[in-house]
Amino acid sequence: MRVVIAGAGNVGTAIAGDLRDNGHNVLVIEQDVDLVARLRPTLDVEWLEGDACEVSTLRTSELDTADVMVAATGDDEDNLVVSLLAKMEFAVPRVVARVNHPKNRWLFNETWGVDVSVSTPHLLTALVEEAVSVGSLVRLLQFDGGDAHLVEVTLADNSPARNRPLSELEVPRDASIVAVVRQGRVVIPRGDTVMQVGDEVVVLVTGESEDKVKGLLVGT
Repeated sequence: MRVVIAGAGNVGTAIAGDLRDNGHNVLVIEQDVDLVARLRPTLDVEWLEGDACEVSTLRTSELDTADVMVAATGDDEDNLVVSLLAKMEFAVPRVVARVNHPKNRWLFNETWGVDVSVSTPHLLTALVEEAVSVGSLVRLLQFDGGDAHLVEVTLADNSPARNRPLSELEVPRDASIVAVVRQGRVVIPRGDTVMQVGDEVVVLVTGESEDKVKGLLVGT
């Protein structure tokens, strides 16, 4: 997979290093020449000095051959511009954008070419809720390019799903139970999988099916 990353800050370089270690082809675009000079010897990826908000720079990066564009600068306006250009001018299949300020998250949607936005404060909030919430539905990840999102429920003693096989739960057609974590182990959900108290159930839902899924796993 070829990935182009805009921004060589802590976030951008961390992503680049992880993707490189996983065997992907990574190019980092950074306009700070001195920063590139410092980082180039320490991070074995392709480097391009330039402004990722400029079409000419993105053309030089051969962005039209990329599988994923990551807008990871520390400026939300820049990330929106990079995302829009990547999607509209270069038709990149997957555009991931970093949200620096939570109040700007509403802007990071398909209108600006963003397939997935990542807001660290929102992720931390979800992780805190997931860690301490039993018997309540916690939203883990929103896919801004559409209506689908991931939610997690830790089944409580009074869950309507307790001791029932998945085949009896009547999960809506536009929802899917994708994983069950039981005592630290992942259980691939099947029709005969019997739900147990303490199971962490991860579900892909839409806006229309979320309340129905909540009723099945949490109750009213």
